[in-house]
Amino acid sequence: MARRKNRGNEKGQAIAKLIMEQYQPQNKEEMQDAIKDVFGPMLEAMLQGEMDNHLGYTSNDHGSKNTDNRRNGYIDKTVRSSFGEIPVSVPRDRDGSFEPQAIPKRSKDITGIEDKVLSMYGRGMSQRDISSTIEDIYGFSLSAESISNITDRVLEEAEVWQNRALKPFYPFIFVDCLYVPIRQEYETKNCAIYVILGYDLDGIKDILGLWISDTEGKHNWMQIFDEIKTRGVEDVAFISMDGVSGLEEGAKAIFPQVVVQRCIVHLIRNSIKYIPSKDYKGFTAQLKKIYGAVNLKAAIAEFDRFKDAWKHYPGAVAVWERNWIHVEQLFNYGSAVRRVMYTTNAIESVNSSFRKVTRKGAFPHENAVRKILYLRILELYKKWQGHPIMRWSMVRNQLAIDEKIQARMLMYEQF
Repeated sequence: MARRKNRGNEKGQAIAKLIMEQYQPQNKEEMQDAIKDVFGPMLEAMLQGEMDNHLGYTSNDHGSKNTDNRRNGYIDKTVRSSFGEIPVSVPRDRDGSFEPQAIPKRSKDITGIEDKVLSMYGRGMSQRDISSTIEDIYGFSLSAESISNITDRVLEEAEVWQNRALKPFYPFIFVDCLYVPIRQEYETKNCAIYVILGYDLDGIKDILGLWISDTEGKHNWMQIFDEIKTRGVEDVAFISMDGVSGLEEGAKAIFPQVVVQRCIVHLIRNSIKYIPSKDYKGFTAQLKKIYGAVNLKAAIAEFDRFKDAWKHYPGAVAVWERNWIHVEQLFNYGSAVRRVMYTTNAIESVNSSFRKVTRKGAFPHENAVRKILYLRILELYKKWQGHPIMRWSMVRNQLAIDEKIQARMLMYEQF
């Protein structure tokens, strides 16, 4: 039989063994109480270390001192943590110059350590790396179970976020899927994670939600569109997507006035499957002249030249002929609007950020995926900082040229 792999470091295993021997917990609640009892002495040990550094000598040092300042007993306080309230004795010095960092003066909340755990988890660090980092900073390690308990506290917050009310109008939304391995009973399955990114009337990015399903399909997308409508979305101007069969019809069934735009980048990827690698450069360069044309007349002229130049690759040409309506409709709007709507790069960038934290292997259950992606979304929000996308004022001006879109924008500006 294969030897059991070492899970966690030796110090952590020794601590876990002592906890089990001393407390003999029989359920999760008793384990929480045991961890709480251990957490208090660890905090006190950290505070003692800070006092040693502050005074320049340890408590059992009986030699000559370079300072007249001395230890002056303790003050008892109760601090809050994810494990509940923990009594802690904080050391004092005679001249009152000691400023503890682990538990700052007048502070009764130590979730700062836990917030650091959440931040590291949201950046894709493994539980072992998080434990090592906490040990480097604070002088003690956290077990995998402790880290899991800390990160589990965001699940309720994530559920509130997932069900929050949305804005009534989004000029642009982008839809896409990524796949994540999740263990289901006795097998591991790649499950679809549905993601929607929206731009509101101020050009501010927001992820409208995450949905997990076994597969990607138009019926799932219709249910998702129906859900966001229930959560307050009354109208959408443009949806940019990668071309899932039936998605366009499903979107228009929920939002009748929406313009569904096929991603040009995806069309390029689909068409170069029919092109030898030696011709990629010339093929894509000529395509760019079509969707990058100054107006529709110029685009049609370039398309005619494209069809003639590449007619010996009928499969590649057919991709563009079938989807010409999605190229043609781009020229109903100004160049700034076209740059936003013609590609799903915005949401692919979001999914790329998600993949950085989901490449660690199979997840044990869906909640493990939800919490790590939610924490990653919080990191993205910090990055975006509520600022509009580049050249948004130009986009708004060009949207306002379309009378129907302008009327919809004016209707929802008050919200």
